[in-house]
Amino acid sequence: MRRILTTLMILLVVLIAGLSALVLLVNPNDFRSYMVRQVEARSGYQLQLDGPLRWHVWPQLSILSGRMRLTAPGATEPLVRADNMRLDVALLPLLSHQLQVRQVMLKGAVIQLTPQSEAVRNDSAPVAPKENTLPLVPEDRGWSFDIAQLKVADSVLVFQHADDEQVTVRDIRLDMEQDDHHLATVDFSGRVNRDQRDLALRFSAQVQAGDYPHRLDAQLSQINWQLQGADLPSQGISGTGSVNARWQEEQKTLSFSDINFTANDSSLRGSGSVVLSDHPIWALDLSSDKLNLDNLLTRSAAMTDANGAQQAQSAPKQTRPVIANSDSLPQYSGLKSFDGSLSMAAKQVIWRGLNFTDVLHKARNERGLLDITQLEGTLDGGKIALPGQLDARESVPRAAFHPQLENVQIGSLLKAFNYPIELTGRLTLGGEFSGSAIDAESFRRNWEGQASLSLKDVRAEGLNFQQLVQQAVERSADVKAKESYDSATRLDNLTTAFNLDHGKLMLTDLQGESPLLAVDGKGSLDLVAEEGDMQFNVRVVDGWQGQSSLVEILKQTAIPLRVYGKWQALNYSLQVDQALRKHLQSEARRRLNEWADKNKDRQSGKDVKQFLESH
Repeated sequence: MRRILTTLMILLVVLIAGLSALVLLVNPNDFRSYMVRQVEARSGYQLQLDGPLRWHVWPQLSILSGRMRLTAPGATEPLVRADNMRLDVALLPLLSHQLQVRQVMLKGAVIQLTPQSEAVRNDSAPVAPKENTLPLVPEDRGWSFDIAQLKVADSVLVFQHADDEQVTVRDIRLDMEQDDHHLATVDFSGRVNRDQRDLALRFSAQVQAGDYPHRLDAQLSQINWQLQGADLPSQGISGTGSVNARWQEEQKTLSFSDINFTANDSSLRGSGSVVLSDHPIWALDLSSDKLNLDNLLTRSAAMTDANGAQQAQSAPKQTRPVIANSDSLPQYSGLKSFDGSLSMAAKQVIWRGLNFTDVLHKARNERGLLDITQLEGTLDGGKIALPGQLDARESVPRAAFHPQLENVQIGSLLKAFNYPIELTGRLTLGGEFSGSAIDAESFRRNWEGQASLSLKDVRAEGLNFQQLVQQAVERSADVKAKESYDSATRLDNLTTAFNLDHGKLMLTDLQGESPLLAVDGKGSLDLVAEEGDMQFNVRVVDGWQGQSSLVEILKQTAIPLRVYGKWQALNYSLQVDQALRKHLQSEARRRLNEWADKNKDRQSGKDVKQFLESH
């Protein structure tokens, strides 16, 4: 045991002596000009090191530098600058004039991917070959240079494309290890804080850089992210994912494949690409098993139940944070900054509590002209399609949609958009509508258009038209009505046409029927004030008991019914006596006319005819 300890002590002394001799005999500043030349020869970038280089021997042999800058050819701003840099080097290669850098560590670095830090290519300069290494100049032939690992800690990344707003990624931690075939393993974490929102991102990746900068392939896995902050769902948005990416320098194209992401309880798969030119061109082909927009959109847009919706409607509206210079930007102006196409298929989409299935969406944007050629799905067993167009090329955007609904439950739509109207039925609708902003509140206040609709199996809660008429008639005539305890008006079919003009809905040619009722009418609804004024003519064609002659008259008599006021506190006016009196007068006039016609040759017949004509 003593011999083993003695041997270990001797080895430790030799190691310390060797390191000490190396520190004394080899000056790290001798590598300064060599490293600068190597970086420029291999990449064209300019490396600037401020202050002297010095050795650091524990826990591993390293070269420490002060501030450093790495600048692309012709760039006005450095691509990378750091407060200090550490180079972990191998000991034995130094003895044979080899600088083998095992790891480069940057602390407090600022990485700028902006137009100012991009390389400016001289058109007259010769084009370098694709290989990463260039022939060494004679004064460098005594040394070799290699880097295996890169580590970045407590650093910042600033990203900006063209004139877009800068995005800053903070608290960056990056570990990268590269083998002899330029296959790198990368672990990254960072945080983006913007507009009172915080995005935490972490992922691992395999990067093939053998043909960089002409091509770069990456397989990103174990992606974990979480987004929290202002104007987001209270639980935030978090998820996992993976994606394969490829950058092609000559085409300036970034392509994605095998996209697989989750966000809360939603999922997304597919592929896509973007050409990063002065005017980016996007192409996305996506699919989803479930897309729950109520858990992804802002709290004000997510509606769950009627009580919650009414509370949200009456509560003070929370203003979302805005970017300082966004007030002067026209709405949807971002559409003018790119071209693109989107194709998407989703098995299930949840929005405002509505459960859509088999959703298909195709859209194309050309410099602010968004053409939605297909947006359709199934809702409550019915079909819904919303093709349309949004033109954001002018200062005031203009949207136009042509909705087509077939057998969709109208009660679900009214509940989802907070209209306190107790109406159910299968809705079929076709129309044209236009406005400036695509949202429910703008539609309620500012849109205009027209449509025709039909409803099947209609049930309107709150007022039973049959019961109102029959109870009023019972008080005025000697007839009885069959007992009915239903508080709703039921119709088998209801059709109407309407015009929408900035919140005012004008209904015309309203026709409805059932085995008990026949209804026609017209009227208006105020979507903003949530009130209306409707005039109906109601014929109760069944459910009577009593004098057969009077019952027959009642079945043929349309009773005027006016329903008006706030939707949640409706008033009604029923003119039974006037209607019966008018009907009896018409019936008496008809019979007198018939008698006068039969006795037209008699004086009495002539007198009756003259009397009727004068009245």
